This record gives sequence, structure tokens and C-alpha cells, in this order.
Amino acid sequence: MKQLRSAAALATLALLAACGNQTGIPQLTKSGLDPQKFVAEFRGDTTALYTLTNPAGTEVCITNFGGRVVSLMVPDKNGALKDVVLGFDSVQAYFPENNLSDFGSSVGRYANRINEGKFKLDSIEYQLPLNNGKHSLHGGGELGDLGWQYRVYKAEQKNDTTLVLTIDSKDGDNGYPGNLTATVTYVLRADNALDISYSATTDKPTIINMTNHSYFNLNGDPNLPITDNLLMVNASQITPIDSTYMTDGTMADVKDTPFDFIEARMVGEKIKDFSNEQVKNGNGYDHNFVLDTKGDISQIAAELQSTVSGIVLDVYTDEPGIQVYSGNFLNGTQTGKNGIVYKQHTGICLETQHFPDSPNKPQWPSTRLNPGDTYKSRCIYKFSVKN
Repeated sequence: MKQLRSAAALATLALLAACGNQTGIPQLTKSGLDPQKFVAEFRGDTTALYTLTNPAGTEVCITNFGGRVVSLMVPDKNGALKDVVLGFDSVQAYFPENNLSDFGSSVGRYANRINEGKFKLDSIEYQLPLNNGKHSLHGGGELGDLGWQYRVYKAEQKNDTTLVLTIDSKDGDNGYPGNLTATVTYVLRADNALDISYSATTDKPTIINMTNHSYFNLNGDPNLPITDNLLMVNASQITPIDSTYMTDGTMADVKDTPFDFIEARMVGEKIKDFSNEQVKNGNGYDHNFVLDTKGDISQIAAELQSTVSGIVLDVYTDEPGIQVYSGNFLNGTQTGKNGIVYKQHTGICLETQHFPDSPNKPQWPSTRLNPGDTYKSRCIYKFSVKN
């Protein structure tokens, strides 16, 4: 019966994804995506593509597979719509059997790394799957015990501008304690801001740290690297990493280092300065910045700008940190939308978050969630233009 219901659901979604015209030609999104290519079944759950639009003409396409932002069309300085995120043309391209990637995903339970996949809560030690050398990254497993970026969220599109995604994570899921329900709400605002709110509840003490893992390329052309994009990060410190990308529990000033983005400068200006130990350890930028905003979402946490398109991205968050990852490990083996090969530094991630390995760093803001409490986090990606 389940297979019959799944087949019926797939057929229904495929019909809805069709354009509704009488020619049989599929209606493409503004970014050129065919929604029918996102209707599939993954381990018993049905995937689809959801489109948000606002009166300004901005469009965001999101799949419930991993809660991923697939495309994001915003106007450039000439008023032409440009797709400013990396992604793929079909949902199958995101499946872990075909492509281990975090492109555009809603990451959980824990964004970033946990040292050796271990942490303690109330004297109980928990062991997570290791999927990043000797560490656990972005929630744990991949082909076996899948992280949330490889799972199907339940989706409810409220209206043209709002999509609510929900995931249930059982006690012991990837080693994490507690039956946990998490929600990601995407709202495309009239001012061309993609407003992302996270919430979660649990029935026993656990940890949680969610984020969005979109790769941005504000040039609107992934053939052009992001190294000439201008970046400002409102942070006076970073949390240094060792050669395994693990934080050591300290904070280091960015002044007079390649990590000083207090004043905007090109991403690529010092990205190859391997005389700096931190640049060498990260193979570029793959670091958590300690935001000077201190959780004040009214302040700009980071700003990215393309001098090619004039598109500007301002990031706002109530989180204490932001992971800046400059696409160092993109290596030309992945072919994205429109057949474009994603090379090193094709995109940059600006992941709002608590700090890496916080469960093992009691001196840092806690990621603990107790029964009766609600985890909340918010990130706003606001787009505008400068000539």
C-alpha cells in the first residue's frame, strides 16, 4: 500500500509540476529549473520543488530534500534577474549516492564540527558518526546514517512568499539524544530579503545548531569566481583551527591578519597567503568569525558585493558567529545548473551559527536544548544593488 500511495503522490506532484498549459511543455522557473525534475522518491519520502516570489520579481526555489535553496533570482544593477546561488538541475543530483554536498541545505542537528564526534551532557558521553576525518561535521553521517541535508523535510507552502519545512529526528538519530522536532521557515519579503527562522523542541536534553549552507556567487555567473567579490564581516575575532579544522577553544584578533574584513575588501586578496597559519590550515577561509553584533539582528553581520553585477548581500542574524567558507574544496568535479562546472572559489558560504564544537567548549555560548524550551535562530539574507 505504501508503494501505491507513493506512486500516486509522485504522479500527483508531477502533474502539479507541469505547467498546466495544453502544450505539454513544462513551465520553467525564472532560473530555468524544471519542477518535474524535482519530483522523486527518496527512501520512501516524496521530494518536490517549491517556488517563492514577491512583487519585486525576486524568486527563490527550494526543495524539501535537505531543505535546500536551489536557486535565488535577484535583480542586478541593470534590473536583470541573476541567480546568485550554486545548485543542481534535478533533485537526483543532490542524492548522496550521486553527490555528497551541502549545497543550499538546512543543516542539523549540529552545523559545523564536533571534535572526534564526542560530547557530554549531564555526565553522559555521546558518540556521533565521524564523517570529516576524525570529526563529525554538519550533523553526522552521509551514506549510512544521513544528516538532515540528505533527508526529506515535510513541506507546507503557506502562500507565495512563505514555505515551512519540518523534520522529526528520533532519539539516538546519528547518536544525538532526544526526540526532536525542528522547523525551518523561509519567508521571501517584499524588500528582497530571504528571512530564515529555525525552531526546535526536544523531550530530553540535547544539542542543536542549525544553519543554511548556500554557496553565493553574486556575479550571477558561476564561471566567474567570488575572489573579486567585496566582503565585510562585522567581527574582531575568529576561533582559530588546527590542521584538522578543529577549533582549540581560543579566540584570536583579526587585526593585521588576512581575516580582517572589518573594512570591505576582495575575498581573494589574501586567500592564498599560506604564510599565515590559519589560512594554511583552512586552505583559504573556512573559519568561524566571532560577531561584534552580539546577537543584535538589527546590525549587519556581514556584507558581500559583486562589482560585476552590483548585487549586494547583507546578512543579519541573532547568532554569535558566522562561518565564512570560500569554496576551497570545490575542484571541478561537480557540474551545476546550466552545465557549469564548479571550480575552486566558485561560491562562498556565510553560515550563521553558534561556534564549532561548542558542546566541548563550556566557555562559549551553549548549544544545549532542554525539554520545555524552544530553540530559536534567525538569519536574514537581504539583497540590494549598488552601481
